[in-house]
Order: sequence, then structure tokens, then C-alpha cells
Amino acid sequence: MNQHKRIGILTSGGDCAGLNAAIRGVVRCANQQGWEVLGICQATNGLMADPPNAIPLTLANVDPILTRGGTILGTTNKGNPFAFKLPDGTVSDRSQDIINGYYKLELDALIGIGGDGSLAILHRLAKQGKFNFIGIPKTIDNDVGITERSIGFDTAVTIATEALDRLHFTAASHNRVMILEVMGRDAGHIALNAGIAGGADVILIPEINYKLENICYAIQERQKRGQNYTIIIVSEAVCTEAGEHMTKMEQFGECRLGGIGQYLSDKIGEATAAETRVTVLGHIQRGGISSPHDRLLASAFGVAAVEAIARDEYDVMVTWQNREVITVPIAEAIKTYRVVDPQGTLVKTARGLGICLGD
Repeated sequence: MNQHKRIGILTSGGDCAGLNAAIRGVVRCANQQGWEVLGICQATNGLMADPPNAIPLTLANVDPILTRGGTILGTTNKGNPFAFKLPDGTVSDRSQDIINGYYKLELDALIGIGGDGSLAILHRLAKQGKFNFIGIPKTIDNDVGITERSIGFDTAVTIATEALDRLHFTAASHNRVMILEVMGRDAGHIALNAGIAGGADVILIPEINYKLENICYAIQERQKRGQNYTIIIVSEAVCTEAGEHMTKMEQFGECRLGGIGQYLSDKIGEATAAETRVTVLGHIQRGGISSPHDRLLASAFGVAAVEAIARDEYDVMVTWQNREVITVPIAEAIKTYRVVDPQGTLVKTARGLGICLGD
């Protein structure tokens, strides 16, 4: 049996399906080693607190969470600890407070589950604080560079595909153009995957520039063939024809993507006289019960992270490549951003199916 270790685990960034399955995987595997696991609450904010905000994780409290959405540890996608905004509006470097929290908990290693932004911050903290860190990739956008799959993506695609399945019937019943706007901060993986699986007629992603006239032509050609409805799926990161992102201001002054679906609806309605409707899927893509594939992936990542600690292998991220989990240096894992390849297999598949990509 390996020497007793105390592991910390946290979830950071936006929530997604599969986070709890990863937490469970870590705890169950660590239990096999006779190790202790502490769950850090509210991401790095839990380490920043004094005393640190952490809870013991045991088989009893993680076994029921396999299918549960969100994260039992809580998370945040606000605030950079190196430039942390205080209530009075000033900015402070709280990185040392987080590092102190790690050592106050007497951790032997920290496992962080996050996207590229969160993992970059945690990697920097680990380097500065000289502590042991392992990363697990999660993001519904599937845009972490070096892994083929990230936790949360499969569930998001499943939900978007189900939405398209349902929209087909309403579109056909009313002879409408139905537009589904899905998440995808910078990459169009959700829109492309769900669009193909859900039988969309038009798929718009940020990696491929479109022209409205091409979309309208596709709609009119369908009408000529007696297909009096059209299903369009669009990633929120798609720009207007002028190259501008559609954004909206949130409650706390944050500017977020959103509105491209309505923009397209207005333009298409004007150009074709078609009756258009928009559905913005939003956070529904993040929530709910995780898909079997996300549970499987998250469990494999959790086990692999603990096994890396058993080998004293740190400053790495677990990844899914060629049907297996391997570890790669975090610096290598996050240095590239994984967008849709316009010449890739799925884009070729969409074109081969006669789906309009707007170009």
C-alpha cells in the first residue's frame, strides 16, 4: 500500500454535467489506496478563506452523486486570484492566500477540474506555491487543446440534439424557419456535432464565415422542393455579417455572448418573408443528468488523476487520446486552443450530407 496521502479536489469555472462523477472517481480510487480526500468548496475561493472551506469526502457521501448534475463542491467562473476584485472596487493579488490554504490543509496534492482558463490559473498557482497539482479537463465547448474529449461536452451535445429533434415537428407543422442558438464561447463543436446528429439543414459555426444570401438560398431551395420548413443551429460565438459579436450585459457588468439567433431571425425574415422563431438553449446545456459517456469519461479521468499521484507525477493534465487516458504536461495541454477544423471529418460529413454551412 502506498504511503498515506491527503488529496484536495476542487471544481472551477462554469458547471457542467459529469463533474460529480469525476469527484466520485477520485474518492473511490483514493479509498482503494487508503488515502484521504478533502473537497474544496467554491473553487479557489475555498482555499482563499481563512480557515479554508473544505469538507471530507467519503464513499458514503460520493456514491449517490454519479448521475447528479452540477458540482457538490460549488464553483465560480468569476475573479482572477492574481487580480482579485475587492468589494470597494480595488484589486488585490490573493494568490498567496490560496497557496497558504493548500498548506494549512496539509495537502499532498491538489486535483483541479476546469477548463483551459481555470487550469492555467491553477498551474500558475502550483508553480508559485511549489505544490503538487493534477488537472482534469472539463468544458461543454470541448475546446481544451490536447484532449479529444472533455467532461460535459457529450451531455451538452445530447441536449442540443434533443432540442433539434423536438423543433423539427413544430417547424414542419407551421412551415417555419426554426433557429436554435447553442453555447460555444469561441468554438463551434456543440453546434456542428448536434447539427449533424439532429438533422439540421443549416449549421453556423465561428470557424466558417457565412453569407446571409447563402442561408436564404438554402431555405428557398428547400421550399422549391416542397420542404417548407428549415432547421438552423448556430453557435453563440458566430458574428454578424459585419464581423461583430452579438453580446449582452449581465447583472454584474459582465459582457456575455448572446443574440446571434435573433439577429439571424430578423435578417432571414426580411429577406425571405419566412416565419422565423428562435430558441436559445442557454444553461440547459450545462445542467441535468450527465450522459453515460460523460460519466464514463469523468470516472476514467478521476481514477487516472489518483494513479498519477500514486506515481508522484505532477504538473500534468489527464487527457483522452486514441481510446485511452494518458497524462501530458499542463503547459503543453493548455498552450493550444481546440477549434473546429474547417477541413476536418465532421465538416466534410456535414457538406456530404448537403447541410448548408453558410459559406
